[in-house]
Amino acid sequence: MPEGPSIILMKESLQPLTGHQVTEASGNAKFEKEPLIGQTLREIRTFGKQTYLVLDNTAIRIHLLMFGSYSIDEQTKPDKSLRLSIHLKTGSMYFYTCSVKSVELEFLSWIDWEADVMSDIWNPEKAAKKLKSKPEMMVCDALMDQDIFSGVGNIIKNEVLFRIGVQPESRIENLPAKKLKDLIAEARNYSFEFLEWKREFVLKKHWLVHTKTTCPKCGHKLVKKQTGLGKRRSFYCEKDQKLY
Repeated sequence: MPEGPSIILMKESLQPLTGHQVTEASGNAKFEKEPLIGQTLREIRTFGKQTYLVLDNTAIRIHLLMFGSYSIDEQTKPDKSLRLSIHLKTGSMYFYTCSVKSVELEFLSWIDWEADVMSDIWNPEKAAKKLKSKPEMMVCDALMDQDIFSGVGNIIKNEVLFRIGVQPESRIENLPAKKLKDLIAEARNYSFEFLEWKREFVLKKHWLVHTKTTCPKCGHKLVKKQTGLGKRRSFYCEKDQKLY
């Protein structure tokens, strides 16, 4: 599943198409496409792993899920995979094998934009408050909670927990104050580093534990385990990451 930084890159790719009218819309997403024609694509907004195409009278929410993708100006996958295509005077965008929904513009006002770890208005104090309200939650689940850390995915989770020396099954209530602060800060810091590495096509070269077998610090074998309520893959070192 693409994480927040990858969605930022998608937004940047689509950005040149804003400010232009929709001339054609199609695809197998289950909503009427005809009303989109004639509307102007006003802006593209991202919230974690979600992208919103904001038009005059509506917004289209795109979530790439596990296997979604997109292309610009050329359809690169068969019609059965095409959820939505939007043609504008200056180009076209195509979205495949993903969740595409039409939402009212008012819906955008209900989103807690301060929860997006890559947003200019990211609010670490609010994140801390949300974490403290769920003391029994494991840190692996907390980092993947999109209401707290919108945009954080499994790669970021694993790398952040290694950086701060915390095992994924640690409970929020047991974390020292400094570790809680580090958790929040590194979720954002690593996301921006992820973005730059992704731009340079070197992201995997910087992974320290994600999908790895040996700890880069001590050389011990890493634990690979499904952790938390979400049962997502965790890679961690029992020696260099403490269980709280």
